[in-house]
Amino acid sequence: MADRSKLAGLLEGKKGLIVGVANQNSIAWGCAQACVEAGMEVAFTYQGEVMRDRVQKTTAELNNPLLLEMDVADDAQIESVFAQLQQQWGQLDFLLHSVAFAPKAAMSNPFLETTRNDFAQALDISTYSLVGLSRAASQLMTVGGSVVTMSYYGAEKAVPGYNVMGVAKAALEAAVRYLAVDLGRQGIRINAVSAGAVNTLAARGVANFRDLMKITAGRSPLGRNVEMEEIANSTVFLASDLASGVTGETIYVDAGFHVSAG
Repeated sequence: MADRSKLAGLLEGKKGLIVGVANQNSIAWGCAQACVEAGMEVAFTYQGEVMRDRVQKTTAELNNPLLLEMDVADDAQIESVFAQLQQQWGQLDFLLHSVAFAPKAAMSNPFLETTRNDFAQALDISTYSLVGLSRAASQLMTVGGSVVTMSYYGAEKAVPGYNVMGVAKAALEAAVRYLAVDLGRQGIRINAVSAGAVNTLAARGVANFRDLMKITAGRSPLGRNVEMEEIANSTVFLASDLASGVTGETIYVDAGFHVSAG
């Protein structure tokens, strides 16, 4: 793990569910590591046996954390996961939603050619899953809590190759605002982190990703790409009581790229 001693104790006593770890390069894993360094006890979800093995291998350094099987497109599995968390922990303080998917054709073909089925699947897994998970999590956040989801600049501007995922992320950010209203009276905050381009398994599914990395590094005000640790630290902030007055926001952690005209 990176040295995050400055985070020590910030999330002490809190319990969080991490959804979306695929391997050691995942944004979800970087955020999970930071949360653990800050004192949080975390559990992880996985989808299917192959992903179970990957998540188990990735999280091995955390001394056998709770691993729960869940397909975010299956309401029964969502219900089962949160029932197990209720039994294990009794309450939940934090939910990280770092899930996105679109069929390969929908990412490689022009957006105009997106099929109805591919559109529906992208929006279901990438966007609606936040609604379903937030609803289930809210039942365990009896003393308030925090939900964080991962977005990207393609929600705001048309990024070449991002296609239907950009539309899904735009809907995701809108969902954050509406969920903030519904969850706020329970003391639950929900925010999106719009992360800059980082080299993850999901990002490599975007056409011309290497070129995108070069462009963002060249055009960002800081003159570089964002680091995984910076995304993770921002997530810890949103999970902590330091962000007690922040909800419904999309917070850009992208070295300033979104403010630059190039």
